[in-house]
Amino acid sequence: MISAALSRFTDSADSGARPRHGWRWAVLFGLFFAILAIGVVEGQISRGNRGITPINSSGDFLASGISVDVTGDNADDARTKGWREAQRKGWAQLYRRLNGSEGPALGDSVLDGIVTAIVVEQEQIGARRYVAKLGVQFDRVRAGQILGVSGRNLRSPPLLVIPVYSIDGIPQVFEQRSAWQRAWAEYNTGQSAIDYVRTAGTGADTLLLNAGQTGRRGRVWWRVILDQYGAADVLMPIARIDYAYPGGPITGRFSARYGPDNKLISSFTMTGPSAAALPDMMEKAVARMDRIYTEALAAGILRTDTYLVLEKPVEKVDLPAETTEADERLPVETDSSVSTAPAAGTQSFTVQYGSPDVESVSATERAVAAIPGVQSAATTSLALGGTSVMRVTFRGDMAALRAALTARGFKVQEGGGQLRISR
Repeated sequence: MISAALSRFTDSADSGARPRHGWRWAVLFGLFFAILAIGVVEGQISRGNRGITPINSSGDFLASGISVDVTGDNADDARTKGWREAQRKGWAQLYRRLNGSEGPALGDSVLDGIVTAIVVEQEQIGARRYVAKLGVQFDRVRAGQILGVSGRNLRSPPLLVIPVYSIDGIPQVFEQRSAWQRAWAEYNTGQSAIDYVRTAGTGADTLLLNAGQTGRRGRVWWRVILDQYGAADVLMPIARIDYAYPGGPITGRFSARYGPDNKLISSFTMTGPSAAALPDMMEKAVARMDRIYTEALAAGILRTDTYLVLEKPVEKVDLPAETTEADERLPVETDSSVSTAPAAGTQSFTVQYGSPDVESVSATERAVAAIPGVQSAATTSLALGGTSVMRVTFRGDMAALRAALTARGFKVQEGGGQLRISR
């Protein structure tokens, strides 16, 4: 039957059917390959759960790895005591790190004023016990006054980071999650002199930022990519991991490169006893990479390509002189025609909400800010993995705000003059 069908098709083609119907087959094949190509591109963009959102890009001080083990009357009381203890330990750790000596002991009320976030690294909550490893983030300006550190710091122009990870001789960037990508996403870049532009590795990142792009020299295409991410130049930290044998010692070879020409600044090698040491190796390698880039910036090696400059970098001579307290008290000229008084009937309320990750914080702020009558909604105390606090300015009283939140699908609890929302 198949041979007969093929024979009839061949006979019709020979008898002149091909000139009449050949274009239809061409259109069908063209549509088929177009759909196939679109599917490949879409699969490359959306396939897998490989994105890792960068955290802690602010300029605040961070004290991490603080262990607490406390008991209380109940789970909430134990957790509150644990966070208080973490703030005290974090302040002592930060002061020793920056000044090399023991600092003054600060009261809990003072620490509450300079702590901006509690980062939950590990957490176990019992009926009356709280065991956790926490990080404490301090406001740079307010804490800097006590630490004797200036709130202003000189930073580089924004530099896009493309972390290239090579294992088994295959280089990759965001094609799949890697320990190198995670180490860069979790590194505290706020205290560095380098203004890193880190991407999550989702969406079009896998197509635009790949290992092949690091070898291209064309400035035009680089300018298009850098404009997309708001960067002035590019950094290419490269990690290559070699295993002596499966489950055996590992060797990491790292290279700090930059610019469209992929210039080498420095390289180093690290070793580990087994694959279990890989995360720790990556964490230390990123910190060492940051020191290399910072030293290169100070030495004038890390210069922005003139063909890629989006804006003039801030030079040290362009920075204004440090202002004194008397200068800060000078009046500021304002336009008297613009009223700065708050709108009549506008009040500020404290709203608590769960913040398991960075995305939930942004999503909650956007959802609350979109409620009619809300003038502003900003997180004043961030606790990743815990409960954060938001300051909401609303035109109306608390009952009206509670009703507006409920109408938007939030579950609202009221107590102690505050609101707590959840989905």
